[in-house]
Amino acid sequence: MKSLRVVDIKDGTTVDGPGFRTSIYFGGCEHHCVGCHNQSTWPPDSGELMTISELIGIVKENDFNVTFSGGDPLLQIDTLVELAVEIKRLGKSLWCYTGYTFESIVNSSRLSPILEYVDVIVDGRFEIHNRDTKLLFRGSGNQRLIDVGHWRATGETILWQQDF
Repeated sequence: MKSLRVVDIKDGTTVDGPGFRTSIYFGGCEHHCVGCHNQSTWPPDSGELMTISELIGIVKENDFNVTFSGGDPLLQIDTLVELAVEIKRLGKSLWCYTGYTFESIVNSSRLSPILEYVDVIVDGRFEIHNRDTKLLFRGSGNQRLIDVGHWRATGETILWQQDF
């Protein structure tokens, strides 16, 4: 059974997307952003191995929409896509934080499969000189909330608009 490195799971959080969410923090990050608040997630062997089944059980039990964070979840892309498929089968909204830009994900045959399942990508590295605590769902002004559903439907990249 395939597994993912998981550092933490936050149930009912409201800081990683709209509404109450189950945020799954994955281990491993190559970006090493200065000022990162999750440095403990950087090592690729951080956290514990959890199967897709275990994670889906938690998502079902909590019955919230889901956010992938980390670390950078895309470092575990192959198994992450499989988890995303199962989350979407449950009818859940799915957000994903990554240090990669949306454009680099779109142009990567390895990373782009996640775009079929994610509703919003919060993209870009955290930049300490652009830090802004007043921004919604992100830490620095260079990071964007990309409406991936709109991009899938139209090919146009637009920012997600708050709908609550």
